[in-house]
Amino acid sequence: MLRHETSNPQHYRKLHPEEMSLTHRKKCLEQLKEIGYQVGCGIMVGSPFQTVDNLVEDLLYIKEFQPHMVGIGPFIPHHETPFAAEKGGTAEQTLFLLGLSRLMLPKVLLPATTALGTINPRGRELGILAGANVVMPNLSPVSVRKDYELYDNKICTGDEAAECRQCLDLRMKSIDYEIVVERGDFIK
Repeated sequence: MLRHETSNPQHYRKLHPEEMSLTHRKKCLEQLKEIGYQVGCGIMVGSPFQTVDNLVEDLLYIKEFQPHMVGIGPFIPHHETPFAAEKGGTAEQTLFLLGLSRLMLPKVLLPATTALGTINPRGRELGILAGANVVMPNLSPVSVRKDYELYDNKICTGDEAAECRQCLDLRMKSIDYEIVVERGDFIK
């Protein structure tokens, strides 16, 4: 999945170094889809400089692009970035956008993200109840997890992460859902 973070060129420019290109990022997504790969895209809710108009533009892009997976998670600042002091996104707005995404794309793979679980202790469960249909434990080896740290205080990053699979089972059962561990391919 390739996050585009925003569909608005001005907003994208405020978030990324000059050498990065929104046009290039979107073209990569489109070309991967054209050659037959299952593709995903997503946005960070509450990212710095984001407006309601940006979110509308993002949802319209996602609807038009028709990805196989849509990742919508709250922006959470990371201490080693220029946005370390910025306010993070909210669970409420993320849940609202998950629900809208489910209505727009009924068959899409829609994760209840770890980021949502990081900002709210029941965030992943609330994400499922809002329309998400995917939860993923962190199965990366412990020795490399710090290399993939996208935000501070991420849940399930230590030795317990692989064991979180059983924890996820219990969490999903608490809202009357069951985890299926088969391939999660998008089905048209």
